[in-house]
Amino acid sequence: MLKIGNVELPNRWILAPMAGVCDLPFRLLCHEAGAGMTCMEMISAKAIHYRNKATMEMMRIDPAEGIVSLQLFGSDPDIMAESASVIEDRPFGILDINMGCPVPKVVNNGEGSFLMKDPKLAGSVIRAVCKAVSKPVTVKIRAGFDDDHINAPQIARIAEECGAAAVAVHARTRQQYYSGRANWDIIRQVKDAVGIPVIGNGDVVSYETAMDMIEQTGCDGVMIGRAAQGNPWIFSELCAKSEGRSFAGPSRQEVARMILRHAEMLVECKGEYIGIREMRKHAAWYTKGYSGSASFRGKLNEIQTLDELKRLIFEKGTQ
Repeated sequence: MLKIGNVELPNRWILAPMAGVCDLPFRLLCHEAGAGMTCMEMISAKAIHYRNKATMEMMRIDPAEGIVSLQLFGSDPDIMAESASVIEDRPFGILDINMGCPVPKVVNNGEGSFLMKDPKLAGSVIRAVCKAVSKPVTVKIRAGFDDDHINAPQIARIAEECGAAAVAVHARTRQQYYSGRANWDIIRQVKDAVGIPVIGNGDVVSYETAMDMIEQTGCDGVMIGRAAQGNPWIFSELCAKSEGRSFAGPSRQEVARMILRHAEMLVECKGEYIGIREMRKHAAWYTKGYSGSASFRGKLNEIQTLDELKRLIFEKGTQ
């Protein structure tokens, strides 16, 4: 169990926010599999400020999702605070501030992980958002901007001083993006530096690696990102094994059923044209490592409709 502010999570296993992945259908599937909290794709504070219609649609939450964290990114304290207050009545439990996104179009705009280069501005953003809302505010950071500027413990202390209820640490630098090994010792240093809950992120791919992270760092929660892509069952594994139960993993037939269900949810949520095109990457993740998966991925890129996807799945003999 993990408590963030006044929000009590049923367990400490959390789906990380991933752009282009953590939409409503995927969050629902991970929640059903056992995730204690799911995180949305990052939302631009400026887009909320200007009432961007597509952004408002991205923030749709289903009551069946359980506890959801909504993540904002931006660097203007006033716009961040205003946007946070505008959306506070939406049904999310936690409001997260993104200070970890490494992509150039975000960083070059002074947002995401760029804020780790400016601790004073980072503090101003966190303080403004915490004052603007009554819901718990968390901050997601990286180890630092690059190897010469590892400052996660400093930013975490600032976050705590400015009112944050928890901090999540992706134990890679912005310079690393998602390559190389995550330096879990940074998570331990952050845990030693603050009194608020610390959520570890980076290189957790199983129950065993999750427990290794907890043992080595003392972190309070574990955030799962890429290991959940095409594998919402990782949360079933974490829940089962943490309760002393065995976990065998999904059969090929269960994977096929999940692909079709995921596709149906995407089509219902976004329409067939967009839903099927977005499903292509998910289906590739679901089938990674299977015999013939390379040929399957090639055919995936040609499908246009839900019926075509169903025929492709049946063709593979997976049901």
